Amino acid sequence: LIVDDRHGVIYCYVPKVACTNWKRVMIVLSESLLDRGAPYRDPLDIPREYVHNSSTHLTFNKFWRRYGKFSRHLMKIKLKKYTKFLFVRDPFVRLISAFRSKFQLENEEFYRKFAVPMLKMYANRTGLPASVSEAFSAGLKVSFANFIQYLLDPRTEKLAPFNEHWRQVHRLCHPCQIDYDFVGKLETLEQDAAQLLRLLKVDKLLHFPPSYRNRTASSWEEHWFATIPLAWRQQ
Repeated sequence: LIVDDRHGVIYCYVPKVACTNWKRVMIVLSESLLDRGAPYRDPLDIPREYVHNSSTHLTFNKFWRRYGKFSRHLMKIKLKKYTKFLFVRDPFVRLISAFRSKFQLENEEFYRKFAVPMLKMYANRTGLPASVSEAFSAGLKVSFANFIQYLLDPRTEKLAPFNEHWRQVHRLCHPCQIDYDFVGKLETLEQDAAQLLRLLKVDKLLHFPPSYRNRTASSWEEHWFATIPLAWRQQ
């Protein structure tokens, strides 16, 4: 949960659901990051490497270090008084988006931490290259079916919780415990973002950045899941 005390806003970010640009919006609102001594005014001016740096944002996790025994009481007050929002999308399409960005593009961290174990366990590969570039050059890539097997394997979370890029929304944002004031959808992002900024009374301060990246389309779901057995999809 990212907190903006200046405007009384709490945002629960869900990776692969426009979270980069919503984090940019929160930085502008909270004035938590300066550019040559002045706060950023345009979300798109904020470099991507700062957006996902946890030190840039005030989060509930930091309350414990800052306020000690008073942190729980402060969190309850903010959760009651502040406007709370999150954005969601079709969960199957979110999985496709996570797979495309983390396993179809060269990503050293995700190759070593996730792709290598998946290839060993679900593709019976051994003697895998040490780097992702070597693996890609050799045609060694995790398949979408391997990824789904990994998600469904009960052994996976015995080792560690799901990575946030494919962790379920209810486990990231706890909507049954937190009474969100606004739940937007990626499928209607432009309209929902404009409505939310009006609700927050900040629509005169900034606009939600347009997305020019190749967003995973909902229409791809049938194609990507065509080879996934029905029993797996139902799980």
